[in-house]
Amino acid sequence: MKGVIYCRVSSEGERQNTSRQVTDLTQYANRNGIEVLRTFEEHISGAKRNEEREVLCNCLDYCFTNHVDVLLISELSRLGRNVDEVLANVKRCKDAHLNIYFQKENLSIFQADGSKNSFLNIFISVLGTCAELERENIQYRLNSGRRLFIEKGGKLGRKPGSIKTTEKKEQEYREVLAYLRKGYGVRVTSKLTNVSESTVQRLKKEFSM
Repeated sequence: MKGVIYCRVSSEGERQNTSRQVTDLTQYANRNGIEVLRTFEEHISGAKRNEEREVLCNCLDYCFTNHVDVLLISELSRLGRNVDEVLANVKRCKDAHLNIYFQKENLSIFQADGSKNSFLNIFISVLGTCAELERENIQYRLNSGRRLFIEKGGKLGRKPGSIKTTEKKEQEYREVLAYLRKGYGVRVTSKLTNVSESTVQRLKKEFSM
């Protein structure tokens, strides 16, 4: 059986990396006789839309093109930022007869006998509803805290002088800007300067490069 591993974390650095996901999924593959053809690792915010997740898109295209049997993922949340996106990707894979195994949830699109796992869609929908309710509760608590803060005389917004001027950014990120002006890509520049890809992308847009 041919398999592919896809891993994602929200940021790059020592605090977050994909090594644990890769190790756990590789061990699962070895135990189940799955030959891992490739491992795709992505460092991008979980809030990004699926079409903005370049590595995920490349991973799925690779699986479809090479007739991979199973895609191994650590958990459902790696496959999309919300229920609709997760379900959309699940449907794409189901239509292409690509199985996905979610290790944390111990669920697959197809069961051992090849039949579709009807429980998966129900599980995803319930999970998404719970997550949406939790987001609403968090937003309610934040809004309540803001109101209380203002009632006590607090002021919201940035402190005077906290917004960086263009000149300050030029100075602070001169190395990043130098690489971008030489034509280096966002990802390469991020690795060379140890600055997050999102910051490099923002600078590239701000300085019209």
